[in-house]
Amino acid sequence: MQTINHPVVIGGGPVGLVLALSLQQSGVPVTVLEAQSPGAMYGDGRALALSYGTRQVLEQLGVWAQLEAAVTAIETIHVSQQKGFGRTLLKAQEHDLPALGYVVSYGALMQALDARLEQSPAGITMQYQVPVTGLNVHASATEVEYQPVDGVVQKLSTPLAVIADGGRSLEAIPGLVRETKHYGHDALVGLVQTEQPHHNIAYERFTPRGPMALLPNGPQFSLVWTGEQAYLDEIAALDDDAFLQALHEAFGDRVGKFLHAGKRFRFPLKLSKLGQTFATHCVVIGNAAQTMHPVAGQGFNVGIRDAVALAKNVAATQASEWGAAYRLAEYHQSRQRDTGRGLQFTDFLVNVFSNDLVGVGLLRGAGLGALSLLPMARRFLVNKMSYGS
Repeated sequence: MQTINHPVVIGGGPVGLVLALSLQQSGVPVTVLEAQSPGAMYGDGRALALSYGTRQVLEQLGVWAQLEAAVTAIETIHVSQQKGFGRTLLKAQEHDLPALGYVVSYGALMQALDARLEQSPAGITMQYQVPVTGLNVHASATEVEYQPVDGVVQKLSTPLAVIADGGRSLEAIPGLVRETKHYGHDALVGLVQTEQPHHNIAYERFTPRGPMALLPNGPQFSLVWTGEQAYLDEIAALDDDAFLQALHEAFGDRVGKFLHAGKRFRFPLKLSKLGQTFATHCVVIGNAAQTMHPVAGQGFNVGIRDAVALAKNVAATQASEWGAAYRLAEYHQSRQRDTGRGLQFTDFLVNVFSNDLVGVGLLRGAGLGALSLLPMARRFLVNKMSYGS
């Protein structure tokens, strides 16, 4: 067994690489184990919503300069409800921000992160095509088992293993309990072209079927359309013309006609978090630790804040105490408020804005109308979107 006297990050996606770069910046060496080959995700067109706080993190790590040309700024967020009064406009200018957020493809973000690694690789050891097949957490270290492409199982021992692969490696750990709430809803996502330009406006539209969003992405919009699985079965079965007509009926006229829809993808929606954490020498961050409904665009950015907070925790700890119980307890305590409130906030939005009970529509409209009249409430919401709790 190989002994590595520094942290090992399992997962070379955005959260894992932000952690690795943050540790490197603090002078902490790190090894990253990634199951896929280099560049495997560059063609992934899934849209990510980056908060302004995430932009600041990427700037500090020297990544933003590589990424800026590929992002689309969100300068205004327009929030409304179908078949009801009340709307809210959130504007970056009102809060002295260059943007409320940014939209970028997963692939473009990965290219920018990898480019930063190539510029300054010292202190980061990348190993590709090494899926983790087992984890044994002990009182003094964590043993990581992985199987490279040559088929020979390898083992290493580390004082701190960080699971940042979305949860894939958690399947190798018996006894872990994940608390999951299934909404019975799916999300349908894809690019759509509209008659009118987006003018850097993002739209959040609450309907009795479920929330839907249009996010400016290049010259087009990224669509997120949620609803009960049976309802989305019907939507997904439509041909392009019928799909565009149904989308127009659900969304309304704010962007004119929907002219074209690209390839559409679908995934189930759930809220989940680990019911327990490791006492020592292993920590879980990002989507592996908590998964949120996309209604508020919080999940990815919460994961980035996990990575930054953990890097600060490790950098402030002597190497002989990496993974110590008291240090991991401090990390979990520091993240409890942000992750807990993020889960509660998204769940609240889904429950309140995804039903058609008598009277609820009036309350929703009153809430949106009040928000439009209260600058302090809008500032609180923008700060939460940008920086968490």
